[in-house]
Amino acid sequence: MDLQLAGKCAIVTGASRGIGYAVARALAAEGAAVVLAARGGDALDAASARIVADGGRALAVVTDTTDEASVQELVRRAAGAFGSVDILVNCAATPATSGFAGALADFDDDRLRQEVETKVLGYLRCVRAVAPLMTARGWGRVINVSGLAARQTGPVIGSVRNVAVAAMTKNLADELGPQGVNVTVVHPGMTITEASPAVFAAMAEAQGVDEAEVVRRLSSAVGIGRMVTAEEIANTVAFLASPLSVAINGESIAVGGGQVGPIHY
Repeated sequence: MDLQLAGKCAIVTGASRGIGYAVARALAAEGAAVVLAARGGDALDAASARIVADGGRALAVVTDTTDEASVQELVRRAAGAFGSVDILVNCAATPATSGFAGALADFDDDRLRQEVETKVLGYLRCVRAVAPLMTARGWGRVINVSGLAARQTGPVIGSVRNVAVAAMTKNLADELGPQGVNVTVVHPGMTITEASPAVFAAMAEAQGVDEAEVVRRLSSAVGIGRMVTAEEIANTVAFLASPLSVAINGESIAVGGGQVGPIHY
């Protein structure tokens, strides 16, 4: 299927690794020019170079989404290099596993402020910066990468920040949809990335089991019987970024392989 992304320009934040990098790579493979944004310059340059080596068009821009000037510079450079910005994929956030899951008495207010500053306000800054370019052309796609903590208890910070992203998404979709800009949010669960071996090792040590048992336990809660990969999530995001996704706006889409048990309607 042709996703009709050739000639489009996409900004992907958090693109130096994990889901963000997988999304940037998928969009580039579909013919979009991709602007990779993240804070770490070396990792970002390496990610961009891999996409170019595969035949894609990519530009790396070191960006801190907690800083308004940095976000504005990102969009300026993207538009300068590729003419405009058609797609924004917000993925810059700390890993979900870092969310607070302890007792209420131990809750750290500053930690939550930091998470909101990065994932909620950071996403909002990026949308605010690209929206005028998209609405002026009458077309655009914004995909916010959130997480399934929005649909379950456990890490308080993870639930709060992800629910906030979903609420922001729907508000932006109602405002921008009539101007040709669709806004959606995807909720990954535990996802296989290059960081997974270290994560599984830490979980195994904490639980007093081997890594195979950790993987088995995590997989047993997934409807397809295994955890999905970053590349599989990227395939869904690439569709949402395309003109073919016009019928989907303001929706929260789970991309974790299916949660066993809960019914969402």
